[in-house]
Amino acid sequence: MKPTKMRNQLIYHATFNTKSKQLGSHLSKELQKKYAKKSIRVIEGDTVKIVRGEFKGVDGKISKVSTQKSSVTIEGIKKEKTKGDKFDVYIHASNLLVTGLNTEDKWRIAKLEGKTPGEKPKKIPEKIVKKDTTSKETKVAKTQKKEVEK
Repeated sequence: MKPTKMRNQLIYHATFNTKSKQLGSHLSKELQKKYAKKSIRVIEGDTVKIVRGEFKGVDGKISKVSTQKSSVTIEGIKKEKTKGDKFDVYIHASNLLVTGLNTEDKWRIAKLEGKTPGEKPKKIPEKIVKKDTTSKETKVAKTQKKEVEK
């Protein structure tokens, strides 16, 4: 198969699953140290910094993710048409650096931390300890009664 045909299959005729995987973006140094991962798939609500392109250096939140275009729109970044209309600019996910994560999805965070999200935590059986039924007060009272009787 020709390399151009293979490339076109990956870019233009890819399955939804493959397209979704292509929406990955690098994590910032702090997040890399925290989660021990270099990249993650971006979702709406993540805070990002643009690393390449016309809007280099701009920070913002992801407002829309397009799997068909393999790109995202960021709040506050718009271009203006000649007639004065404004439209969203789509930026490829590889040109972004994730600086803050959307933590609403618990499954995603568990996966990042290396835990299996579907499993419930195991219950550790507690050792049964026999408790002394008599309190200190009753013991003191019993010893005082014995002393009085003597």
